[in-house]
This record gives sequence, C-alpha cells and structure tokens, in this order.
Amino acid sequence: MTDKKCADWEDLRHALALARHGSLSATARALGVNHATVARRVAALEATLGKVLFDRRADGYVPTPEGRALLDAAAPMEEAALALLNRLDHAPGLAGPVRLTTTRPLADCFLVPRLGELASTHPGIDLEVLTGSRPFSLARREADLALRLGAPGDSVLKGRRVAVVGHGFYGAGRWRDHPQPPLVGFDSGSMAVPQAAWLERFAAGRRVAFRSDSWTAQAEAAAAGLGVALLPDYVAALHPSLERFVLGAAPPRTELWLLLRPDLASTPRVRAVADFLAELCRMHAGLLLHDDCFT
Repeated sequence: MTDKKCADWEDLRHALALARHGSLSATARALGVNHATVARRVAALEATLGKVLFDRRADGYVPTPEGRALLDAAAPMEEAALALLNRLDHAPGLAGPVRLTTTRPLADCFLVPRLGELASTHPGIDLEVLTGSRPFSLARREADLALRLGAPGDSVLKGRRVAVVGHGFYGAGRWRDHPQPPLVGFDSGSMAVPQAAWLERFAAGRRVAFRSDSWTAQAEAAAAGLGVALLPDYVAALHPSLERFVLGAAPPRTELWLLLRPDLASTPRVRAVADFLAELCRMHAGLLLHDDCFT
C-alpha cells in the first residue's frame, strides 16, 4: 500500500490567504497571526507535497503554476468551510463581529454618531469600522460589507445604491457679497478624489486660500472664514454657521453604494447591519443630498 500525502487544512488556508494578499505581512494582518506563522505554514505545505508553491520575489509571493493549480482546487473547500462556520456561528442569534469599510468622512461625520440605534437593537453585534488610507477589499475578505462612493466595478459583490451624496459650496457669511471669494481646496496629493479634480478645474484663476486633504479640516477652515469650501452636504451640516453659496457651477453628486460579500449575504448579523445602514441612508437622504438639490 502506498502512503498518501495529506495536507494540513490550516497550512492550505494560510497558503490561500498568501495567494490573495501577496505578502507575509498583509496575510498575517488578515489572519490575525504573525508573519513567521504564515511562512512556517506555507513551508510545511510545500514540504508535505514536495512541490514549490510560491515564487519568492522582491515584491511579494506569486504562486507557481503548480501552486496555482493546487490553490484553485482548494478554494471551493475554503468557501464551503466559511459557509459552514457562518451558519454555525450565527444560529443562536444576532451576535459576533461585523467589519464595515467606508471613507473616513462618512464614518466620522455621518455614520458613527448614528450607531446608537444599532447597538440598542442588536447589542450582541460588535461592529468594526475600517477607514484606512487604502481601500479595504471585500473580495480578499478584509471586510464584510462596504459603504462606497461611486458605482461598483466588481460585479461579483452584492450591492445596491442607498443614497446620493450632494456637494455644495459653503462659507462664512462675510463672503456673501464678495464678487469672487477665496476658495478652500484640496492639496496636490488629493487629485485622485473626484471632487478634488473637479474643484481644481473650477478654481483655475481663483485664489485658493487654504488647502488640506481632509474635508473636516476644510469645513473648519470655511467656518473660520478662510474661504468658501466645496463640501459634502452632510459635512457642512455639522457647522450651523456655514452658509450655502452658488458660485455658478453645479458641484458633482456621487452615488453611495452598499456592498456585501456574496458568501455573507444571508448571514444574519451581516444582513442586520446592512439593513440598518440602508434604512439610515433612506431616513437621512435630505442630509446626504441637500434638500434644495432635489428636483
């Protein structure tokens, strides 16, 4: 009888995660372990199978052809294991962690101050809100659901539009009768933000008296009288002293989408948070898109 090589599932799980994230450090963060554990698990799997599964390169780990074939075959096993764990984990009730990724302004100025009702209704749900400088990926399981600005490009995710976010020019009353008030704008490193690029074109030839990569800082600067800022309506609403200005151009609007990982779409705790967020956006549609903007 021939001995059959049997791979350890934990070794396989770490290898699958490494293939998704591409580096030991990113994989370790995603799995909640240290990078030495990831390296050890992958090395153990290669030793068990007698095959090199990853090319170790300066810019990260890339699966070899044999590694890709193995990991493609193991991926459905991981999906099935996750689905089973989700069912077992949530059978008793709505409890456990849910990871939401969104932008920092949406989290700080709109979402977090309104989470009290979620905590009252579902006290067993532990919500983690991720607002890092880079987008967190649902496809790589870095988050469970997302509130994102702009229509999704990934058709694999389950999503729906939950609101439209309006932007307007806001400033202190001192600028009301000024023919061309100075502007508050973004710094040069923020041009990837659609509103920053739009404002840069609009501001051509105008004085920009203050710049920042933070909408919160821009709102504070406008309230302090430094100039007129292009702000999301919900951010401007936090400053009652700000007045709305019409400067001759229509500021852009942005769709707000709620996205879920397909494997968690029917998980009760994730569904409860998703439904809460959708209803929250519906209830505060006039805050997200200024009432005067409705046509």
